[in-house]
Amino acid sequence: MRKGIKRPRDSYFLRAESFYNVATNIEELGVGYGYGDKSLHHQSHGESFMSLFLHRFLGKGLYILDEPEAALSPMRQLSLISRIHELASNNSQFIIATHSPMLLSYPNSYIYNIDNNGINRIKYEDTDHFTITKNFFNHYKMMLNELMKLDE
Repeated sequence: MRKGIKRPRDSYFLRAESFYNVATNIEELGVGYGYGDKSLHHQSHGESFMSLFLHRFLGKGLYILDEPEAALSPMRQLSLISRIHELASNNSQFIIATHSPMLLSYPNSYIYNIDNNGINRIKYEDTDHFTITKNFFNHYKMMLNELMKLDE
């Protein structure tokens, strides 16, 4: 966050668990024009999230996102990274709580790990999400065998 007299021109707080209720309120208020003019309820969960990111996030803003990957396929997570970059290049800032190793990979971001040891800034490669996902992809057969005891 920046200190000074300039304030964000746009802002949004997304909590993935409550997005259905937000979509309902958008319809009730008749403000769908800010979300792509297509009912968020008539889109898939992932499409409605992307409509939000593409049509409602205007730039020069502060966006706080709680698990935005919840509705997104891996390909859509890549699209979100692209949109975040576009908005960040337009003087936007993001605070994101995520479990997605893909979103965590955003270059030059600060990653904070919250655990029993407190809140600590860590490198991408040191996150559990990165190491577990990498180990799974590199050794998925062995891991599945161990998890499901397939060799017994």
